[in-house]
Amino acid sequence: MADLEIRPLTQADRAAWEPLWAGYLTFYRTSVAPEVTDTTWARLMDPAEPMNVLGCFDGPELIGIVHFIFHRSTWTIGPYCYLQDLFTVEAARGRGAGRSLIEAVYDRARQEGASRVYWLTHESNATARALYDKVADQPGFIQYRKAL
Repeated sequence: MADLEIRPLTQADRAAWEPLWAGYLTFYRTSVAPEVTDTTWARLMDPAEPMNVLGCFDGPELIGIVHFIFHRSTWTIGPYCYLQDLFTVEAARGRGAGRSLIEAVYDRARQEGASRVYWLTHESNATARALYDKVADQPGFIQYRKAL
């Protein structure tokens, strides 16, 4: 996939983004209300928000998305970058789209002065973990959460 284009999505890309967003949610066997999707898109499009979205295009077709968020840390002066959601269409998996999106987030994080990009994935996500093991370190932290 040598001719991939990575770029920020624009308002005009919403119709192409929504099926990938839905695919991501389906992959993790979850769903969100339509108003959450609307709010997420609005935040991704708002330059005042710390949320960002990049798309991976193969010609005119959107084949992958990544959402990422910059936030402050008590451990650094500059921000951290949380890569929140990464999804590629099935046909693009193993062909460089995911890696290209991650590398693009790394570039943006460097530009913003971030000292770290980090993310989570489910332990059963073997396909993604094979890529993640090549492009990042797994520090061994365990996530705890409580739904409120």
